[in-house]
Amino acid sequence: MSQVMRKRGLVRSTRRRLAVALLALACGASAAPARAAVAAAAAVSAPVEASIEAPNVVPISAMLVTSGQPSAAALGRLGAQGFGAVIYLAPLTSSDAVAGEADIVRRQGLQFVNIPIEFGEPTDADVQAFVAAMKRLGDRKVLVHCQVNMRASTMTFLYRVMVLREQPEPAYEAVARIWSPRGPWKKLLVAQLQQAGIAFEPY
Repeated sequence: MSQVMRKRGLVRSTRRRLAVALLALACGASAAPARAAVAAAAAVSAPVEASIEAPNVVPISAMLVTSGQPSAAALGRLGAQGFGAVIYLAPLTSSDAVAGEADIVRRQGLQFVNIPIEFGEPTDADVQAFVAAMKRLGDRKVLVHCQVNMRASTMTFLYRVMVLREQPEPAYEAVARIWSPRGPWKKLLVAQLQQAGIAFEPY
């Protein structure tokens, strides 16, 4: 399915959700749930790059976004923007980590997962932990971030092609938009793709 068709499908889906919520309000349904539905639909359709204060924001789909480190204020707005979970892929002791990020996220009712990947030594276990976390989060809208979206873009690419079975060429564009993996990251990508039987050469 082309990107244009996916966008059109998202617009149609969002319009349907808005219409249902507005109809519920008009018919006298409980106002709070109906208004929440309107807000959620609007959050899904909002321009993600403009609404998250973070470096290198890359929307993958309506339910998945990658980025660098968001500000504390941006983290505090994620619930209102329809997110249901945050996965942070750098150590909590990183120099630019936001103090209390887990608390900021969880106070909004969101799930928070930290996988402290050492940038100079990413491992197969890191990939497995990320895949397991994504599977646990189910249909929640997820923000995957690290410091500048290098770890996040790469791990999300592997999840998309190995688990969701997306085509590697278009999926890799979200990585290439941020960086060209070298050293241990290139080695990890090549090994994981080979193990999964996916013919693709990261560039």
